[in-house]
Amino acid sequence: MQRFQRFIFFAALAWTVVLSSSTAAETPTKGRPNIVFILADDLGWTDVGCMGSKYYETPAIDRLAREGMKFTSYYSCQNCAPTRAALLSGQYAPRTGVYTVGSLERGQARFRTMDVPVNQTRLPLDRVTVAQVLKDAGYHTALFGKWHLGEQGDYHPSRRGFDEAVVSMGRHFDFRTTPKVAVPPGAYLADFLTDQAIRFIEKNKDHPFFLYLPHFAVHSPYQAKKELVAKYEKKKPVGGHHDPVYAAMIDSVDQSVGRILAKLDELQLTDNTVVLFSSDNGGVGGYEAAGVRARSVTDNAPLRGGKGMLYEGGIRTPLLVRWPGVIQPGSVCEEPVIHVDLFPTFVELAGAKTPAQPLDGISLLPVWKDARAKLSREAIYMHFPGYLQARGPGQWRTTPVGAIRAGDFKLLEFFEDGRIELYNIKEDISEKKDLKSQMPEKAQELQRKLAAWRDRVHAAMPRRKKDASP
Repeated sequence: MQRFQRFIFFAALAWTVVLSSSTAAETPTKGRPNIVFILADDLGWTDVGCMGSKYYETPAIDRLAREGMKFTSYYSCQNCAPTRAALLSGQYAPRTGVYTVGSLERGQARFRTMDVPVNQTRLPLDRVTVAQVLKDAGYHTALFGKWHLGEQGDYHPSRRGFDEAVVSMGRHFDFRTTPKVAVPPGAYLADFLTDQAIRFIEKNKDHPFFLYLPHFAVHSPYQAKKELVAKYEKKKPVGGHHDPVYAAMIDSVDQSVGRILAKLDELQLTDNTVVLFSSDNGGVGGYEAAGVRARSVTDNAPLRGGKGMLYEGGIRTPLLVRWPGVIQPGSVCEEPVIHVDLFPTFVELAGAKTPAQPLDGISLLPVWKDARAKLSREAIYMHFPGYLQARGPGQWRTTPVGAIRAGDFKLLEFFEDGRIELYNIKEDISEKKDLKSQMPEKAQELQRKLAAWRDRVHAAMPRRKKDASP
């Protein structure tokens, strides 16, 4: 009998060790969530239902807001390439030299009063990407969609930390991919990219993964599936939201989000997956109201201006984040946050090693856990040392400019003439009331902080042309 009891005791002990070992092996995977980041292109702050649109229909994106957190003061750059560089490197544009698409010398030279720096069109190879950091931490990584940071050789995302990478942009139908892969006849790009994303999720369901899905939609050319266009042609415009083709493109992006969420549900990955949705810059619209002649396909009101401008309409974009069990469903965070914050956030989520390069953001986990939390930083910054043209000779969406947001206040400094503008963004979201004459000390304080930041990050500055008038 005693021999039998000893056998039972040691068998139970051995089984306990096996269970403990199994649990220990599983704990890192359970403790490190999958990360899915879906990025729209040129989608404005109010271009989804949960942010106020009554014309565009976005039930899947709205589901993220209902089941997660909505950020009302999330900032990107004024156009696409610098935002992507910031997201991938965790650095503000002055550190990477990626300020825009192509050249900073936009528009006719005779109307530019300043010589501008050389713009970098590829993310420098010495920058460690967030994908590399997550891959080193054991994540499987993939990108499907718009890269815009160099597609040839070592600049391709497949050599920047992504295990899988298929790049495509420029067309929504009859598109090409890099590398070349089979594309079904008549495929719509947003649908094709989502197919690739779902395949990746299925393939990696038993392993931590990072999926970056940067859609080319809703960027021009404005092309959409006929059946969706017909759907919105039957609807009455609401406010500045009126274009059925653009609405149909948003619908396709929303369907992409819906398919991703459904796949996570199907594979029982929802509870251990962080899903983020955002846009790379403000919507293409709101120009006329801001005194600029340019084509508007949407409207960012109540925000001022649109894509290409450092007014709120150009840089404030939607950000929705869902993480069941951590983020309170239906919560709203008003704390100002910015694109460079996502890199350190992902590093913390993955328990990864922080790279040696400077990171300009801070982790958002405190506000994910408590929407009322405050982040310990002085300000967030923007810098654009070039020109973006509008319609007509000498017409600009923006001239060289910098901006700072500190608390409720935002200051813009225009480099051509030294003009500054000061707004209380909390009380004046439309940036209609310039407070610099009423609050000169606050304006001077923020201008000094902005100049000191430029010095710290070695921001390239435009220079007045010798023959330009003062």
